[in-house]
Amino acid sequence: MAITAAQVKELRELTGAGMMDCKKALTETDGDVKKAIDWLRENGLAKAAKKEGRIAAEGLSRILIDGNRAVMVEINSETDFVAKNEQFLALLGETAQTLLNGNAKTVEEALALPCAEGTLNDAFVNAVATIGEKITLRRFEIVDKNDDEIFGSYTHQGGRITAVTVVKGTDDPQVAKNMAMQVASMNPTYVSRNDMPQEVIAHERSVQEGIVANDPNLSAKPDKVKAGIVEGRLSKTLQDMCLVDQEYFLDSDLKCGQYLKNNNAEVVRFVKYTVGEGIEKKEDNFAAEVAAMAK
Repeated sequence: MAITAAQVKELRELTGAGMMDCKKALTETDGDVKKAIDWLRENGLAKAAKKEGRIAAEGLSRILIDGNRAVMVEINSETDFVAKNEQFLALLGETAQTLLNGNAKTVEEALALPCAEGTLNDAFVNAVATIGEKITLRRFEIVDKNDDEIFGSYTHQGGRITAVTVVKGTDDPQVAKNMAMQVASMNPTYVSRNDMPQEVIAHERSVQEGIVANDPNLSAKPDKVKAGIVEGRLSKTLQDMCLVDQEYFLDSDLKCGQYLKNNNAEVVRFVKYTVGEGIEKKEDNFAAEVAAMAK
């Protein structure tokens, strides 16, 4: 029978399961909502859906390289403990391999990729049902290189921080790895000023102008002096954002640009993940909870 949008909406509101999962459940049960709820529960989907409101800001990232392609993937969990679970680690590896073999562009496309358990989404649902925590595929990046380029990769704290670089001009893997370590430790945003959008520079200049304008110690300075201070601070800020302008982490007397030049190398691209960055973690307030319970 044909499944209507209203039926899907009703089932989704009752279970919190995903739209496509609700449609599949209704199809499997000939549109019977009660049976569809049982079907979702039996397949672990309703249980997984109940965890959707939780915050998953822990987890791990992983790098997998094969030939001219690399993939970086981050999977989040609710607790650091679960991120050490063997099933979680297996899911991380399976996800990285599936993404490396596929051509997904979005998380939604990635979850639809086939794997040993059906689809990658099925693998996540099964993991949630077994482990008992919200587990999500947060993001991934496919990095391709040319034959005359090499990959550098670095993994810190077992996958809390990961970085990949694409380097050309050298066949020394240590140079590429050192640049991946630089990216992981010093957190540049761009390779060089040439990669930096003009609006970013304009924004940073505006910020520095505001800081100088609001500094009472500079209020009596001539405008020309203030402008010079702005440009000096701007230059320092932009240097910190650019890989080639940063101090080389293994030799503070060298800039990364000079280190690369000494090795006839050039960084083409880099990607860095820090697990959980940008996710607002829930702060438990024990005192407030106790006070609330006492009312």
